[in-house]
Amino acid sequence: MQLSIVIPVYNEIESLPVLISTLRRVMDSKQYSYEVIFIDDGSTDGTTDLLRKTASENPKIKALFFSRNFGHQAAITAGLDFASGDAVAVMDADLQDPPELLPEMLGLMEQGYDVVSAQRVTRSGEGTLKLLTAKIFYWLMRKMVDERLQTEVGDFRLFSRRAILAIGQLREQHRFMRGMVAWLGLREVILPYNRNPRVAGTTKYSAWKMIRFAWTAISSFSTLPLRLSVFLGFFVAACGLGYAIYSVFAATVLKATVPGWTSLVCLNIIFSGATLVAVGLVGEYVARIYEEAKGRPLYVVESTANVASVQPPVAKAVILPPAAGERKTYEATAGKTHHV
Repeated sequence: MQLSIVIPVYNEIESLPVLISTLRRVMDSKQYSYEVIFIDDGSTDGTTDLLRKTASENPKIKALFFSRNFGHQAAITAGLDFASGDAVAVMDADLQDPPELLPEMLGLMEQGYDVVSAQRVTRSGEGTLKLLTAKIFYWLMRKMVDERLQTEVGDFRLFSRRAILAIGQLREQHRFMRGMVAWLGLREVILPYNRNPRVAGTTKYSAWKMIRFAWTAISSFSTLPLRLSVFLGFFVAACGLGYAIYSVFAATVLKATVPGWTSLVCLNIIFSGATLVAVGLVGEYVARIYEEAKGRPLYVVESTANVASVQPPVAKAVILPPAAGERKTYEATAGKTHHV
């Protein structure tokens, strides 16, 4: 069985040497036939040069270089598009996803599963705030996106070729791979593991990026925010109706119709706020429709290393040919490409 290992990287020059060494030790000890596909998502710290050097020394190491930063989910998509293995593993470059788990994941896939998902039991090296926000995130995802989403399961997964073909048909602009896998409903097995701390460097997901990621997941896979805005509108209208009834009662029975400036201001703020929230939610979904309608590519591959094919048969992707100065180097590299 040929195994493809897809690893998105962004400014991971400190962790890459340890990662590559660990992968080589694990895979060679089991004598697997494998390839490692790194997707450089617009790194600026020397990661690009290190990947080129490593690929020139080892034909099992392949690399795709984006023209700019397209994001983690787009990088995973590109890796899956170019992967040629019978099974494809997706993992991070910081060694929080242990390569030592790959043989066990392959063993489970041989039992007939299409997706093997690694589930984090413990998360070493992460603070209380990070753990709390992670719990909130997964709770929201299950409630607002898809209840089939597995708690504490990230992008560390092993896919069968059938699963890769299915995922390749989903080309939406705003991507949430975990939701896409759950939506497909393929046969999945969960493998618990203890997550290690980062081997080097710092996380590239700030709190703001995590919020944006959560909103992308919710708005791409659920219309619940729009439905909630309708319920909010009914609630505010009910409050307004209640106040109107009270006003009539105060005028006709209590004879206490003193002009209420404060109450009018409060009501105006409530109704205006509810209206703006609803309009904003509609605008967010319309904006996503607009971006999908443009049909722009999910990523642009500026150059490659050890990749023979420069045009995979996939939609919404741009793969540029080698520049004039790089053509001879590319042709020599492509001629040597093989699957071990």
